[in-house]
Amino acid sequence: MVDVMLVLLIIFMVAAPMIQRGVDVNLPVARNASQMTGDRVEITVPLAYRQNRIVFLGREPVRAAVLQERIRQKMETAAKKDVYLGGDRGVNLGELMEVFSMLKGAGVEHVGIETNVSSER
Repeated sequence: MVDVMLVLLIIFMVAAPMIQRGVDVNLPVARNASQMTGDRVEITVPLAYRQNRIVFLGREPVRAAVLQERIRQKMETAAKKDVYLGGDRGVNLGELMEVFSMLKGAGVEHVGIETNVSSER
């Protein structure tokens, strides 16, 4: 009985990280971009932003009203005050710039726009 439980525990420990998913967005594609790596703060603006004013800080949903305070908290301990901003392809430029100005107001020094990397040339 204990052997069966240990085998099931190991199976679930291996399978659990594969089950986790992030936020689904349709990012625009850039032809001449390189893949970014490292620890970073990511903000994602989903298509539903225009109705509910919620963005994602990593995988955590955050209301736009408290976004600046949450970013200030993250930036206090960060060595680099950089944020990567991504948005669904259907998000208009005005909505993206609204979030961009909130980030700048929170003390972010550099905001990078995130895109998918295309293998076509």
